[in-house]
Amino acid sequence: MILVANVVFMAYTSAVAGMVVLKFASKAGLHSFLGIALDPTSTAVTTVVGLVALVAVTVTAVTGVRSATRFQWVLLAFEYAVLLLFCGWAMVSGTQRFSFGWLDPFAIDSLHSLAQGLVLAVFVFWGWDTAFTVNEETRSASDASRGGLIALVAMLGLLVFAAISFQRVMDTATLVEQGPQALTFLGSSLSSEPWASLPLAALMCSAFASLQSSVIPTARGALAMGRDGTLGRAWTKVHPRYGSPAVGTVVIMAVAAGVAVLAMGIPRINTMILTAVNSIGLIVAFYYGLTAAACAVRFRGALREGPLEALHSVIVPAVSALVLFGLGAYLAYQYATMSDHFGARPDNGWFMLLIPALFIATGLVAAAVAKWYRRSPYFATGRGTDADAIALPMDDAA
Repeated sequence: MILVANVVFMAYTSAVAGMVVLKFASKAGLHSFLGIALDPTSTAVTTVVGLVALVAVTVTAVTGVRSATRFQWVLLAFEYAVLLLFCGWAMVSGTQRFSFGWLDPFAIDSLHSLAQGLVLAVFVFWGWDTAFTVNEETRSASDASRGGLIALVAMLGLLVFAAISFQRVMDTATLVEQGPQALTFLGSSLSSEPWASLPLAALMCSAFASLQSSVIPTARGALAMGRDGTLGRAWTKVHPRYGSPAVGTVVIMAVAAGVAVLAMGIPRINTMILTAVNSIGLIVAFYYGLTAAACAVRFRGALREGPLEALHSVIVPAVSALVLFGLGAYLAYQYATMSDHFGARPDNGWFMLLIPALFIATGLVAAAVAKWYRRSPYFATGRGTDADAIALPMDDAA
C-alpha cells in the first residue's frame, strides 16, 4: 500500500522537480535546448526533465547511504541557508502584525478546512522519517533513530519559523493566491535579481531532496518485506560493493518513471500536484495510523512498567492512531458527499476516494499472495526476520 503511494509520489515529485529546474533555467536565460522549448508549463517537457532528476537521485541511492547522505547534506545546507536568510529577513522587515492566531488550529472556523490542513501536515511530515529506514546500513541503529528524531524537531522548528515569516509579508489572500510559489514570491518581494532567484534555487534543491528521501525508504521498505517473505526475494538483492538494495531501487525508479509518463495525460502540473496531495495525504494518514496502532499493540507490556513508559510506548501511539483514523474517516465521508457523480478531476470526491482505495487494494492483494502463495512465516508467527539475516559489506568493515 505505502510502497504504491511512494511510487506515485515520486512520479509527481519528479514532474515538480522538472518544472522548478525549467523555471530556474528560464531565469538564467536558457529558453530552448536542441530546438525544444524549455517551457515550465509543458507537462511533457517538465516530465522529461524530472525523469532525468529521478535517475540522478537513484544513482546516489544505489551507490549507498554514505554518498546519498553527502548529496543530501549539500542540498539541505544550501536550502536551509537560503530559507533562514529570507525568512529572517521577512521576520524583521515584514509589515503584517504578528498574531498568535497564525499558530492556533482552533482559529480555523471550518472543520473541513482543519481536517484538510491536518492531512497536509501529515503529508509534509512524510519523508522526514527517512533516517529510521536506514538503521540496517548504519553501524549503530541508535544513530539512525537519533538522526530521525533530530530531523523531525528541525522540521517542526523550520516550518513554524517559515509560517510566521511568510505571514509577516503576505496576508491570507496573497498566500492562497501564490500557493506553492509563495517562497519565490517572498524572494521577489524582499529583493531584486539576481538575489531574488535564490529561493527558486532552494526550491529546486528541495525537490531533489524530496525525490531522494522517497527513493531510499521505499527501496529499504521493500527490502525488509522481501526479507520477511511478504514480497519476492528479488527485493532482497544487495549490491556487493555498496550494500544497498540496488535491484529494488532501480525497479522502483523504473515504475515511478512509467507512472510519470502516463501522467502526461493530465494537462496541467498544478492539477497533478493537487490530485497527488489530496489522495496520498489520506493514505499516509492511514499508514501512520496503522503504524501507531501496531506500536501500541507491540509494546502493550509497557503498561505494567510504570506510567511514563506506558504513556510514550502505548497511550500516545494509541491516541495518535485513533486521531489519524478519525481524520481519515471524516475526510472520506466529506469526499463521498461532495460529488453526486464520478469524474476524473481533483475536485471530484469519488475520484479522491478511488485512488486511496486502489492503494489499499494493492496492499491487500500483495498480503494475500504472501500468505497463501508464498506462505510467508510472518503471517503465522507475527514476527519479522532478524535484520542481520542479510549480510552487508559494511558488516565486514565493522
